[in-house]
Amino acid sequence: MTNYFQTLLPRRRAIVSLSLVCLTLLIIPVATLAQEANPRPPREPVKVATGKQGVVVTDTPFASEVGRDILAKGGNAVDAAVAVSIALQVSWPEAGNIGGGGFMMIAQPDEEVVCVSYREKAPAAVDEYSFDKWTDEHHVFMAGVPGTVRGLALAHEKYGKLPWKDLIEPSIVASRDGLKVDGYLAYSLNSVLLQDYIQKGERFAELRRVYGHPEGRPWRAGDTLVQPDLAVSLTLIAEEGPKAFYEGPIADKIVEEMKRGGGVMTKQDLKDYTAKVQTPVKADFGPYTIYGAAPPSSGGTTVLIQMQIIEALDFPTDQKEYWTAQQVHLLTEAIRRGFRERAAWLGDPDYVTIPEHLLTKEHAKKLAETIDPYKATPSTEIAGDIKLTDGPYESPQTTHFSVIDKDGVAVSSTYTLEGTFGCRIVVPGTGFLLNNEMGDFNWYPGYTNHEGKIGTKPNRLAPGKRMLSSMSPTIVLQDGKPKLLIGSPGGRTIINTVTEILVQTLVLNRSLEEAIDGPRFHHQWFPDEIRFEKLDDGVFTKIIPDLEARGYKVDPGRGRQGCAQGIIVDTETGVAKGVGDWRRGSSALAVE
Repeated sequence: MTNYFQTLLPRRRAIVSLSLVCLTLLIIPVATLAQEANPRPPREPVKVATGKQGVVVTDTPFASEVGRDILAKGGNAVDAAVAVSIALQVSWPEAGNIGGGGFMMIAQPDEEVVCVSYREKAPAAVDEYSFDKWTDEHHVFMAGVPGTVRGLALAHEKYGKLPWKDLIEPSIVASRDGLKVDGYLAYSLNSVLLQDYIQKGERFAELRRVYGHPEGRPWRAGDTLVQPDLAVSLTLIAEEGPKAFYEGPIADKIVEEMKRGGGVMTKQDLKDYTAKVQTPVKADFGPYTIYGAAPPSSGGTTVLIQMQIIEALDFPTDQKEYWTAQQVHLLTEAIRRGFRERAAWLGDPDYVTIPEHLLTKEHAKKLAETIDPYKATPSTEIAGDIKLTDGPYESPQTTHFSVIDKDGVAVSSTYTLEGTFGCRIVVPGTGFLLNNEMGDFNWYPGYTNHEGKIGTKPNRLAPGKRMLSSMSPTIVLQDGKPKLLIGSPGGRTIINTVTEILVQTLVLNRSLEEAIDGPRFHHQWFPDEIRFEKLDDGVFTKIIPDLEARGYKVDPGRGRQGCAQGIIVDTETGVAKGVGDWRRGSSALAVE
């Protein structure tokens, strides 16, 4: 594939002088032109769609259109969610996937809320120390056994209505005939393809072939992305079901790539993979009941711990301003303690015993009592028996969508490849990427440092174990009916994005549009600092001196945090409002 910079820079006459100044002058235009070749789309208002016949909110226009059309044809929210998941593989390949895994929360009228868990698993060949001193996150060794196809098939089998093939057909057509590229997809594709090691690395040749522009230039809005290999894979899955992926020709291609690239996943690992229906975690919060994904998702439990601490505090609800210094202080302290509990206790429940007291109001009250009303608590002071050693975030690239149908069936679903474009290895001949989820295990037994690396026992590696996740698809019920569906990408920031939106909508009485549009912040126990979004509209800037005086270390200029896709429902009228985040580009559509 032609190096993009060769297409961007004019030919220059040879420069005889080798002075450092001249070399520096040459470097600056290269960097500038590289940025100009891939401009981030400008900020836009949140997307909003309202209706009683069904609403879909996703990261891409194509996925939302597919979901809306499935609802319009008589499918329910689960049918639409399955179709949307496949459509995001076509239209948002940095996170939409059939090579990853996730969690699908489902609420049905007069039924218990359930969670279809299809988190990836560790291959059988690994042990607790397999990744000691390992550093290459973009390698097939990093791939966990994918769960998406099994999970979607399970959700459809138990809760869907329309034929399986009908849910995949729109994505087969789009991948075969071509999908129109918008500014967000162009930016996403270019962000990986412009990287020097991707352009030069032999192992990424298939990624370049599948996702590179056929003319060897950066993608632009208005281009067409054709994915014929993916169309073949999706056709096999549509006709043969998950067996094609886990036991048939797709499995064979995955194993061939493992052998070629130095991975350890086997065909037996694929064949043995199972998804399951779990009972979600839940907690009452005022007039609401909040449901979240149970472990191996840490998100549901951590969000609920944080929300119950907030409920136990004297949280200020003055609506003249929001994110005052006192609000940020108290919420940060709740967040800090939630993340400490996450590190201490949470992992795959098939391998570790998770204490029952974590989600009790008594436990939340005890944690709240350790909070100083006006000063920061150093994170080291709440470490307890977790040994700290002086010395990465989970990747922020995940995708979330929310769906509700005319009968009140609601889905809040988050799934991922872990890093942006996973391990960046496209399985030859299949058209899809493998995840790099093995990075979500605790690689260094007993080693937990101040920078955020966690080595606690519950999430250490083991054969067949599911790695801990921060995914937090959330459903809030009021009087037994769906009130709010919310979730976000963002690695460990997912948890705080969801908690902050819940606090704004359920405590501060802000609209969902305001809550999703507004600025966000993050704290995760370690590193011991508050990280604010750079585009804060001045909300955080004015309170930083106050927070620093309380003892906080503040990072005032981080990038965008998450991309929440939510739906809020008027439980009396049944009118649903979908709101799509501006941070990544979103689409909210209602059935007319």
